[in-house]
Amino acid sequence: MAEIATQERAQAELIRDFVARRTWALVGFSTNPAKYGNIIYHNLRGAGYTIYPVNPRGGEYQGAVVFRSLAELPERPEVVNIVVPPRVSSQIVRECAALGITRVWMQPGAESPEAVRFCQENEIEVVYNACAMVHKHYWES
Repeated sequence: MAEIATQERAQAELIRDFVARRTWALVGFSTNPAKYGNIIYHNLRGAGYTIYPVNPRGGEYQGAVVFRSLAELPERPEVVNIVVPPRVSSQIVRECAALGITRVWMQPGAESPEAVRFCQENEIEVVYNACAMVHKHYWES
């Protein structure tokens, strides 16, 4: 029981550290307002974050460039938020490592044991099993 409480405290501290970073990329961005890849984008943007939408289709959304990959971004994000299927997350965390990105937040349903393990073994801080929208009170404070 004490170990679980310690893990929860460590996760909360990591989340606070992540949300203190103001430049994020959202991999799995969606133009569909009902999807989390859109909801998270609007919430972070509304809270004053620099948020880069990433989707392999690219394009434009409400005047913002949608980037096809993390490598296309004009600057290295401090945090990458992942909202894609687990099989894709494994590829994304490898791309993060190659680009020197050291903070990854995998939304519930995006994480895989392989992707989490890769982060842990490659000096990438990782938040998983935690929804950004549940913890949005951190970035609104």
